[in-house]
Amino acid sequence: MTHLLHIDASIRSGESVTRQLTAEFVTQWRQNHPDAGYTYRDLGAEPIPHITHEVREWLFDPTGDLHGVSPEEQALTEALHAEVREATTIVLGIPMYNYTIPSSIKAWIDRLVTPAHMLPPGAESGALSGKNVVVVTARGGSYAPGTPREGWDYQEPYLRAVLSAIGLADHLKFVHAELTFAAIVPAMAQLKPLGEKSLADARETLRKLAV
Repeated sequence: MTHLLHIDASIRSGESVTRQLTAEFVTQWRQNHPDAGYTYRDLGAEPIPHITHEVREWLFDPTGDLHGVSPEEQALTEALHAEVREATTIVLGIPMYNYTIPSSIKAWIDRLVTPAHMLPPGAESGALSGKNVVVVTARGGSYAPGTPREGWDYQEPYLRAVLSAIGLADHLKFVHAELTFAAIVPAMAQLKPLGEKSLADARETLRKLAV
């Protein structure tokens, strides 16, 4: 069954650009798939716990002893795995914080990276392969080629690498809304038109991807 998994990670609420963009994508996608399933998880409002040594040991050996992992931790991890496995499309709203991803997304990823999900060496597909994955980001500045901070983006390269490692890069798309600070930081006021264009381009790209 066609199923959408929608994840937001911004610590902001109504003013969050990523939340606005993922909401628009979801609205369009659900209009195009009226009979599809839908799951929402808000990692910004309800972050999941970072893994402990015990949880990591269990993730790498789930058939063995629980290594002191509580039933609640086990149930949470199994629920996260089930949500990803069930989804045919995943949309992730991930703002850039200090040049990389929010720790809430890292905590989510750390529970997904298990031997059962990792692509074996030389393999072309795995347990999570074949899904459509759309990563929606918002950045206060710009990291495009030729900009002063080209090369400071530790968000997309990391996400591309780790999602590839667990088979979620077959149909992976990144949609960036850049220069979002231009609307609120006086020193960046001259970049406001570029920020507005980046946001408009992101909206149009998401509209096309919501098929």
